[in-house]
Amino acid sequence: MKVVDAFRQVLLLGELLLPRHDDYHVMLRFLRARKYDVEKTKQMWTEMLQWRKEFGADTIMEDFEFNELDEVMQYYPRGIMVWTRMEDLYYIERLGLIDPTKLMQVTTMDRYVKYHVQEFERTFAVKFPTCSISAKQPIDQSTAILDVQGVGLKNFNKNARDLVTCLQKIDGDNYPETLNQMFIINAGSGFRMLWNTIKSFLDPKTTAKIHVLGNKYQSKLLEIIDASELLEFLGGTCTCVDRGGCMRSDKGPWKDQEIMKMVQNGDHKCSNKCETPHAEEKTIPEDEGVVVVASKVLIP
Repeated sequence: MKVVDAFRQVLLLGELLLPRHDDYHVMLRFLRARKYDVEKTKQMWTEMLQWRKEFGADTIMEDFEFNELDEVMQYYPRGIMVWTRMEDLYYIERLGLIDPTKLMQVTTMDRYVKYHVQEFERTFAVKFPTCSISAKQPIDQSTAILDVQGVGLKNFNKNARDLVTCLQKIDGDNYPETLNQMFIINAGSGFRMLWNTIKSFLDPKTTAKIHVLGNKYQSKLLEIIDASELLEFLGGTCTCVDRGGCMRSDKGPWKDQEIMKMVQNGDHKCSNKCETPHAEEKTIPEDEGVVVVASKVLIP
């Protein structure tokens, strides 16, 4: 808490803190990413603000429409859901069903990156806050489940490598410390060869959170996810037939209107840990600065 408070004062003095980002856990994530070195974290924060301004991340939720989502989901099936036991998010991707060539025929690299950022923005603006209120504790990380059945070098052509590299840099630089842990399931010999290549694109801190499993993964997943919340093809009983299937259900506490009202009122923010006794504090008005919020895809 002392380091977060010190970092907050540095941001205030440098006119780098907006009310929208004045949250204990937001600042804590950035500090963790730079091993609590305040000066290095300030540099990271400053570069993040500049990126957001240049990329247009502050308004991407309103300005960008990803009309090709249905087609994209055919060639890149993925989804985010909540499990009841931990009141947390888990994120699923079926990498063995990805077709990078056809994916780039229905969208472009630039548009997919924008969609990726837009999804992160929604996660930080809506999903994490509603989960935090529902769980009555801060939620700002998710667990990823990557089904790699059938994955081999054919799934990792130049388009795929370029996309992974681009998204990894955006995530690491601007949305740090959002991965709780990752389970890679159905990892056969083809994927294990590919994994050695993929690891070279990832931060070592990320790879330390990754568990590569074979086809006997069900018991491990059921240790952390209720069977009723785990997809049927993963060994659970969830089908979401009334929502078009689990991968597209988008179910979670953000569907609760009362919880959404609390988010809009800022009830999810940890302002009690951010307040300090200093009287002279200068926070930039939102219309004079840049805003922060948050992504995920191929490799979170």
